[in-house]
Amino acid sequence: MPFDWSRLIGFALLFFAAAGLAWRLLNRPGPVLPAPQSAPVAVARVLHEYPHDAEAYTEGLCFRAGAFIESTGLCGQSSLRRVGLDGGISQLHALARDYFGEGATCWGDKLYQLTWKAGVGFVYDANSLEQLQQFTLPGEAWGLTHSETRLIVSDGSDTLYFLDPVSYQVQRSLKVHEGDCAIGQLNELEYVRGQVLANVYGTNYIVRIDPDSGRVLGWIDLTPVIPTGHKGMGVANGIAYDRMGGRLFVTGKKWPALYEIGW
Repeated sequence: MPFDWSRLIGFALLFFAAAGLAWRLLNRPGPVLPAPQSAPVAVARVLHEYPHDAEAYTEGLCFRAGAFIESTGLCGQSSLRRVGLDGGISQLHALARDYFGEGATCWGDKLYQLTWKAGVGFVYDANSLEQLQQFTLPGEAWGLTHSETRLIVSDGSDTLYFLDPVSYQVQRSLKVHEGDCAIGQLNELEYVRGQVLANVYGTNYIVRIDPDSGRVLGWIDLTPVIPTGHKGMGVANGIAYDRMGGRLFVTGKKWPALYEIGW
């Protein structure tokens, strides 16, 4: 029987693909906590507490016209929803079952939502939540916000990506660091007063980032607002800024509450 070179080549390609994936995972910067000589650390203070759907696997959060726009995850449960301060859901757009919803942002009369590994993002009418179009993402997507000119995306690494809001092409990338230390696991994002705020996945911290240099400007310790005693509650994930009122809100995956905080 002749030697089956095609099978050998197939096994080799599979091996190198698996090795490449393992290398990327092993070399992805993990979560980093503030060091003793780090940038300033502010401890969050609860100013107001609001109800939150304890079944919502929060992946993205923004504030528009007196209500929250919330993106929820998990395949078969992902959605984009409009939620009042009373926790009531006034509008809901369910994603197809094979999509895992991720970060979301409100920009003018449009809403943008990412999906995790599908390589697709969606654009909606901000009033009706009607889907207007979809766009291609360069890879895995976690958090989303925007500056005055660019969409800003995280992928769980130490890198932020700045996308053109028309072509959705990456215009530049930015490594987030504190001194020589890479800050990885960047998750949900919010653009606040010229800074990018990011949940650091797996920790109780929000990191404040200079969008020009990637330098860490400071940290917000969410420990005082972490709810306790709720079965199935996940990590802190969800930052929304009320630009008109100057209010900052935070929540988490399956948290029973959403908080306005001072910092």
